[in-house]
Amino acid sequence: MKKLLGLVLLMSSFMLSAQTNSELMKHYEAYYKQMKLQGDVQGIIDAMTHLNVLNPSKERADTLAYIYMSENKYIQALNTIGIERSATDSDIAVEVKAVSLKAVNQPELAIGNFEEMFKRTPNALIAYELAELSLQTKKLTEAEKHINYGLANSKDDMKKAFYETQQPYEVSLKSAFMYLNALLTYNKDKKANIDAAVDILDAALKTSPNFNLIQLTKSELLRQKQALQQAASQPKN
Repeated sequence: MKKLLGLVLLMSSFMLSAQTNSELMKHYEAYYKQMKLQGDVQGIIDAMTHLNVLNPSKERADTLAYIYMSENKYIQALNTIGIERSATDSDIAVEVKAVSLKAVNQPELAIGNFEEMFKRTPNALIAYELAELSLQTKKLTEAEKHINYGLANSKDDMKKAFYETQQPYEVSLKSAFMYLNALLTYNKDKKANIDAAVDILDAALKTSPNFNLIQLTKSELLRQKQALQQAASQPKN
């Protein structure tokens, strides 16, 4: 009799728990819809977190991570889905890992995920990310491959945003690839290739006169050229 009573109580507990979870799911689903309606991003994050705790799913975790990434909360995004690469990752998960790892200064790890993105959907914008990260990690051969792809596949209507000024601005994607090509040329030989790199920058400026980063880079290269010339003209002891 005691065993039967214990079993009844246990089953009742399970049923109550299931009922409570179901009610909570309905509550947070309604809350999620309301937060979306109000445009309350933090409310959306809270609702999605609760839903994923109550009924975990890869799709919910990926969506939550994407929202974090969109709000520039890159650590939270990575904490939500991890940094390990997996062939079964959704397109959203791969993008979140790539963008977030780049943002937290983990270029080597970011490259692998951008490569996976490019493998699934080859395009010039992803090639730009790969070229930039390859330059950053001194992988010049890889950088050149992605730059050549980008120069060949950039369309006239494609843009690239830059943020080094107080007011963000956009330039043509092809000009952005030309800028990377100038950096690549310079890095191949930092003494002999300054003029060649400056020529590429000047060509890019013709198509994107507002490209502030090119002006800064050109000034620095010319400063280095002048320093090299002055050093060469100094009498040797």
